[in-house]
Amino acid sequence: MEIYLDNSSTTRPYQAVCDKVAEVMRNNYGNPSSLHRLGIAAEKEVKAAAEALANALGVRPDEIFFTSGGTESNNIALRGAFLASRGNQIISTPVEHPATLNTLDYLEGEDCHTDFVPVDSDGRVILSEFEKLLSSDTAVVTAMLVNNEIGTIQPIPQMAKLIRSKAPKAVFHVDAVQGFCKVPCKARELGADMISISGHKIHGPKGIGALYVKRGTALSPIIFGGGQQHGIRPGTENVPGIAGLGTAAAHCFANSAEAAVRISELKERLKNSFIQNIDKIRVNTPERSAPHILNVSFGGVKSEVLLHSLENEGIYVSSGSACSSHKKEPSYVLTEIGVDRAMIDGSIRFSLSEFTTAEDIDKTAAATADIVKRLRKLNLR
Repeated sequence: MEIYLDNSSTTRPYQAVCDKVAEVMRNNYGNPSSLHRLGIAAEKEVKAAAEALANALGVRPDEIFFTSGGTESNNIALRGAFLASRGNQIISTPVEHPATLNTLDYLEGEDCHTDFVPVDSDGRVILSEFEKLLSSDTAVVTAMLVNNEIGTIQPIPQMAKLIRSKAPKAVFHVDAVQGFCKVPCKARELGADMISISGHKIHGPKGIGALYVKRGTALSPIIFGGGQQHGIRPGTENVPGIAGLGTAAAHCFANSAEAAVRISELKERLKNSFIQNIDKIRVNTPERSAPHILNVSFGGVKSEVLLHSLENEGIYVSSGSACSSHKKEPSYVLTEIGVDRAMIDGSIRFSLSEFTTAEDIDKTAAATADIVKRLRKLNLR
């Protein structure tokens, strides 16, 4: 039996999502911009998905724009908001996803100045330092709701309050790709002007995402085409993907509170088993964190060796962010929070979902303990 604990990388789609995508591809294949019956049927699917996402975020359906995923959503948000602004400062954190950090690198060549607010040993923004960076020149602030490697929840509402006080003209973008349907994500409660989400993180299809843009937020387009989606994201909509995303969001949001409690309990069960049965470990995930992510460093072993050893047992995990797992450099997130290089080299991310069972957790805990002890003995020879 396979045990999948790499849900921060991607999730298994709901069966209802697979059925919906197939149904739309077979029957509602019209262009949603067409005026005939098939076009109108396709347009209804797009509108229904927008309503599902709007309900989950507590916003208006016409504030939802569909994209190809979290990376594109972040690019549209950051580049579009900066182009539409008069300021030249962007504030972010050093523990953001590469989709944000690499976009900020690009904008540095476009007369943008980026300031990174320090984080504490939990990877959480130091609000007093954040407040010092805010000014009348701040154009955009961007921060992730949940860190994809260690599960830290950023103090987004408190950041929003400081922005409104110190830099009221700034646009606040929240990367909620790891947080949507995992932690509370109502736009008004967060204080966000823009929110990025991705379908394949919530048991939806890959290659589809969305960007919430609060009405009245200045945003310049970064791609140009036929004017679909008010020109913010032109191009014929991916109707099957959009319908699948809407189905996933509706189901995931309806069960989010109950699922979060159960998943969090399973995460604690896994963490406690590691602490009790394996010495020389470091739990990198803070106490107050998202329910589904547990990052642990195992001293004396290499994460890649441990990962493949677990894979041989039918257990699938990650050695960090899947987007940067092929790189040889140590995790910049773990480096930023002060984890020793030797411990970084032995770090594994276990990420759960609503499909995870107690049996999965117990088997993973036992297998990990056995493998770590065996690898350490081999390393001593």
